[in-house]
Amino acid sequence: MPADDETVGELVLRTPWLTPRYVGDPRASDAWWRDGRLHTQDLATIAREFNAVRQLVWDCHTRQDLLDQWFAPKGLTTKTKHMDFRDGGYWHYAMVTPDGQHYWNRLEYVETDPIDGYTAMDGFCDETGTVNPDMPRSKLVVTFADASDRTLVTTIVQYASPDDLQKAIDMGLEGGMASTMERLDELLLVLPAS
Repeated sequence: MPADDETVGELVLRTPWLTPRYVGDPRASDAWWRDGRLHTQDLATIAREFNAVRQLVWDCHTRQDLLDQWFAPKGLTTKTKHMDFRDGGYWHYAMVTPDGQHYWNRLEYVETDPIDGYTAMDGFCDETGTVNPDMPRSKLVVTFADASDRTLVTTIVQYASPDDLQKAIDMGLEGGMASTMERLDELLLVLPAS
């Protein structure tokens, strides 16, 4: 990532964007290599540094009690119905508006590698957890790395097609992620350091 993008508190969204440090990463390589070709038109990479140690940032991404405190854009709350963070487990949750409307989501954990990263399938669903086939679904490759006394979280989001990526961007992917990451910043300020 270019040096001018490495600032605390800024969300970096690149579509497409690829950096050589991920080439050969077993969690990420199949996220863009298909049919012997490099695909980046259906990828978004979100890189963000947090002013906290990696264990604490990892915990905030993997523990229900902490996710429920920040994982939604400002103005919404998060309500977990089911959480099982492990290979083959899933997180079923809703982002809830102030008037009580629920936007359900299901994150299926494919591979977990504490405290380095995880791979998951993400999709909109209903209250029972049935994924909505009419909405874009994505594969997430999330990595956590030490950055001095901070933590760099890089999320590679792959959609089935460039059109699906564009739909997600049109639905507010960038603004929603930026707002959600700001909420994590705020939570990290009040949590005890590990």
